[in-house]
Amino acid sequence: MNDSNLTDLGWMQRCRQLASQAAGKASPNPLVGSVIVQDGQVIGEGCHPEVGQPHAEVFALRAAGDRARGATLYVNLEPCNHTGRTPPCTEAIIAAGIKRVVVGMIDPDPRVAGGGVKRLRQAGIEVTVGVDEAACQKLNEAFSFSILRQRPFGILKYAMTLDGKIAATSGHSAWVTGPHSRAWVHRLRSRCDAVIVGGQTVRRDNPQLTSHGQGDRNPLRVVMSRHLALPTKANLWDVTQAKTLVFCSTERSKEREQQLQQQGVEVLPLPTLEPLEVLKILHERDLRSVLWECGGQLSARAIAQNCVQKIHAFVAPKIIGGATAPTPVGELNIPKMSEAISLTDITITQITPDILVEGYLY
Repeated sequence: MNDSNLTDLGWMQRCRQLASQAAGKASPNPLVGSVIVQDGQVIGEGCHPEVGQPHAEVFALRAAGDRARGATLYVNLEPCNHTGRTPPCTEAIIAAGIKRVVVGMIDPDPRVAGGGVKRLRQAGIEVTVGVDEAACQKLNEAFSFSILRQRPFGILKYAMTLDGKIAATSGHSAWVTGPHSRAWVHRLRSRCDAVIVGGQTVRRDNPQLTSHGQGDRNPLRVVMSRHLALPTKANLWDVTQAKTLVFCSTERSKEREQQLQQQGVEVLPLPTLEPLEVLKILHERDLRSVLWECGGQLSARAIAQNCVQKIHAFVAPKIIGGATAPTPVGELNIPKMSEAISLTDITITQITPDILVEGYLY
């Protein structure tokens, strides 16, 4: 790799750092950062902070002003060339007199999908594509998956003991992991658009499903409960911190539905109450990522319906035993170990005293 490529890589890493500042805030838009460099010096940079705000390139161009002429612009995602909530970034780049544009990855959005690069090249701008591409793709994996598959990117998170239990035989589960792991999960929630649980989790754990101050954003809290056999009092019914949406079947208790609605909880009956049907509705509401924090039965259904793309498994150095103690994933009807679902791109991190195993199901 020559010096110019090394320099391009370094500036692209800076773009990703800037983009990450808006994690959890920019959705349903992607995470984008941009840097403008002239003679090896940064003359402007910015990120896309949230929906409705200008894109990262515009903030960087504003900061650079007239100095942008003849400079190089770096951006981790292809500049848009269509008018949406904001004007096309390609035209702003061209008007500013940028000489070269370095792009981390092509935008999977069909409205862009190479069109931005094409427009810049047509205007005589030199364009380099694919710098630090793998890292750029991982940064926006939820956005890309949602755009291409028309449903939110699913993350399954669970915490278990060394012998694979998520609770004691009594159902008691507080706490499997330590405070550092729980804080990590709270930060993860702040970056996801929704967190999903089943009715059993509400009855057993009475969770809040918020970021607990670990982020400045709480996800939409989603409950799947076929008949609305839910407690009359629960943390999730307090919608002052975060909204709660309950999906149920058409066979639900209408009296319980009315009670929840009076508490400010949205209730949505579905003809078929299944994970994939729930994700279709959430996608229609522009949600890009969901965090499954459910019990074994619902997690198995989510996996079976390809609603889980990534796993965050916390393993605590504890043993609790119990043949009937619940496990993180229920029946998947896999008869042989040779047919087990294998994770890819695995990373292992110690979050004292626990171990976090992360990987993908595709």
